[in-house]
Amino acid sequence: MVTESQAREDATPSSSRARLTLAVGMLALAAIFVALGTWQIQRLFWKLDLIARVDARIHADPVPAPARPDWASVSRENDEYRRVTATGTFQHDKSVLVQAVTERGAGFWVLTPMTLQDGTNLLINRGFVPSDRRDRQARAAGEIIGPTSVTGLLRLSEPGGGFLRSNDPGGDRWFSRDVAAILAAKGVGDGAPFFVDADATPNAGGLPVGGLTVVQFRNSHLVYALTWYALAAMSVAGAYLVFRSRKRPSAE
Repeated sequence: MVTESQAREDATPSSSRARLTLAVGMLALAAIFVALGTWQIQRLFWKLDLIARVDARIHADPVPAPARPDWASVSRENDEYRRVTATGTFQHDKSVLVQAVTERGAGFWVLTPMTLQDGTNLLINRGFVPSDRRDRQARAAGEIIGPTSVTGLLRLSEPGGGFLRSNDPGGDRWFSRDVAAILAAKGVGDGAPFFVDADATPNAGGLPVGGLTVVQFRNSHLVYALTWYALAAMSVAGAYLVFRSRKRPSAE
């Protein structure tokens, strides 16, 4: 007949193996957490570098908007938010209104194709108009006639839609600044694949209002890194406690 003491002795090797397996598993988790924390630190330095480069572009002297031969090389990493200038003639009859929410409230961006001096076209976000001024006649004073120059920030296309809604070119309802779709819907050929957010230079009649571009980058990588490292430390501590644990000997 197996006594209680013998049963405890027989169970001891199995219990030790289970504790060792658990401790090793927790150490493996700690290694994964450290790797994730280190990755977040790398992302943090990448984001800080990106913010510094964008800030330098925003405050640099404006340069001519990329011409047709250079369109293919325009990228988000190297060109977005660069200050550029363009000279041409607006096609106001081909403007579109894109739903917007700004510091001035809800309304629309007025996006108007500009025919440049070389015959190509560039979509210009001329600025914001409130919902009650969406009709073209209500903002007619701001429609510049003839050649003009615009300075602003180069932006990349926003395909698909926004506000959880898809663009409807057929119905002329726009929820994002999808350059290719807007130019196609308005029959504008040979257009740049990017657009320009006009600066705060006032328009006649006060509308549209430019210069409302929000340049903001979410940067929570340090918080994420500290969280992963904290989880790693907790896993190591847990592994240590498991490894050190021993069953109390029972009184005989």
